[in-house]
Amino acid sequence: MNNNNSHPFSNYTVLESRQIPAGAISKKFMSGVFLWMFIALGVSAIVSLLFASNLELQSSLYKVVLNKPSFTSLGMFIVFAPILFVIIMSVGFRKLSSPVLTLLLVLFAAVMGMSLSTIFITYTAGSLLTCFASASIMFGVMAVMGYTTDKDLTTFGSFLTMGLVGIIIASMVNMFLHSTLLGYISSFVGVAVFLGLTAYDVQKLKRIGAGIEFQEISANDTQKLIVMGALSLYLDFINLFLLLLQLFGNKRNND
Repeated sequence: MNNNNSHPFSNYTVLESRQIPAGAISKKFMSGVFLWMFIALGVSAIVSLLFASNLELQSSLYKVVLNKPSFTSLGMFIVFAPILFVIIMSVGFRKLSSPVLTLLLVLFAAVMGMSLSTIFITYTAGSLLTCFASASIMFGVMAVMGYTTDKDLTTFGSFLTMGLVGIIIASMVNMFLHSTLLGYISSFVGVAVFLGLTAYDVQKLKRIGAGIEFQEISANDTQKLIVMGALSLYLDFINLFLLLLQLFGNKRNND
């Protein structure tokens, strides 16, 4: 599982304190969030395919032995670099301008694409397409549920966060234990957690968008919230996709 899954604007979602019916501004806000999420996913896909298909670019990050990547020093840095981007964007949210924050999102997506390029070497094309389609459908269903439900999902936030922390700890422990059973359990729980987080985050973003209609918020700050919302949903989707790959992906033969 990719552990770049902090929920970046959790410390400053002050506009979500009450449910407000979504109007035109709220819908425009949500459209912006999903647009930038799709842009980020597109950047990651393009960069990932570029590195997976170019041996020279591959060699700068990893060497392939029996269809398994062995990372170079630069490759190891690229694997962990997205975490730095999330931290910088979260901590610098109030000080950074919206163009800078948007640029960081695009760079983050590009770096994620580099690190994700290994999945094209590890898994078959069929399983990649199947897991991507499954993740897209599951994400879409939960996003719609989060947007349309009248039930307040705020109370589930702490439980989902606890589940997320538990998965990260279990994944770190399993790096040493190499337990297949623990890996499967962590992945199944992870799928449930990220499905829940998808609905939770979409509802949170809907409330933020609704709050914008009733408060004086500059276009710059609105765009910054859109970018951070896109980052949050991007992380939900990517982690869901990777967990499904771990559970159901068919690995290439070592030949």
